[in-house]
Amino acid sequence: MRGDGMEATDRMTVLVTGGAGYIGSHAVLALRDAGRPAVVIDNLVTGFRWAVPEDVPFVEGNVADMDLVGRIIAEHDIGAIMHFAGSVVVPESVVDPLKYYRNNTAASRALIEAAVAGGVRHFIFSSTAATYGIPEAIPVTEDAPQRPINPYGMSKLMTEAMLADVAAAHPLNYCALRYFNVAGADPQGRSGQSTAGATHLIKIAAEAACGKRGHVAIFGTDYATPDGTGVRDYIHVSDLAEAHLRALDTLMAEPTRSHRLNCGYGRGFSVREVLDAVDRLTNRTIERRLEPRRAGDPDALVADNRAAIATLGWTPRRDDLDTIVRDALAWERGLK
Repeated sequence: MRGDGMEATDRMTVLVTGGAGYIGSHAVLALRDAGRPAVVIDNLVTGFRWAVPEDVPFVEGNVADMDLVGRIIAEHDIGAIMHFAGSVVVPESVVDPLKYYRNNTAASRALIEAAVAGGVRHFIFSSTAATYGIPEAIPVTEDAPQRPINPYGMSKLMTEAMLADVAAAHPLNYCALRYFNVAGADPQGRSGQSTAGATHLIKIAAEAACGKRGHVAIFGTDYATPDGTGVRDYIHVSDLAEAHLRALDTLMAEPTRSHRLNCGYGRGFSVREVLDAVDRLTNRTIERRLEPRRAGDPDALVADNRAAIATLGWTPRRDDLDTIVRDALAWERGLK
């Protein structure tokens, strides 16, 4: 128990929205492994019921349903929310922006209102490096200009703005974690990226290595990077889940402070380096097809993660490309 009169963090029940999805399910596993009670709400549009352990209470529903969320908060005495629910495919957001403003921004507004009405004190938000748009400098720090270049990034930035305003007006603090490129799978094989039609490179490469795709496209080879292909900061999903637990500790310890933090490793790998790692670990060669650049893709996107490490006391434990790829491959091989 804490010595300052506050409820111990590990006794606080956490509502995990989107907890049947890729990142959310790993956060649920991290909470469960730490002995922290959790409840999941997910509409199962892109999530999977099997991804939530049987001993974790599960509600099928939409986070925009304020009455439902209010009942969950009251019935389970929810003290904190980890909000993962939403739509995440950047190209789709360009052709269907209203879907993203509905599923991400409007739904988050309803969830935040239900949280305030229910007396929830702590809110951890799944944000994104897409809020920065094309950064002016690498690595990207948290005070870099936020100029999204697609509706996905803007929908997340609008939610960050709502949280800041709500935290100034109500007894709620928040931590917005800006993810860079999330990859890998639970090292124990309990969850991984399972959604069909994935757009993330390591998932695509793992599918190709397992014979589920005929090739991998390389979009652009003339970037200002060492080998001409785009460079990204890949973070293992289990390290990211651990960052959420550390964020909860931090919000509990300092209930009047909020944070916006990058989640990455502070170094990047090019598309070719990722594919080379997959080839090396599978002892085979993935077919690569060169395609033109995609509009809006920056040369490099790498996090400055020093603030997250210092603020959260977070220690990345899987900061290794081969580890990330190996876990992704193991998961992919087990998928039907």
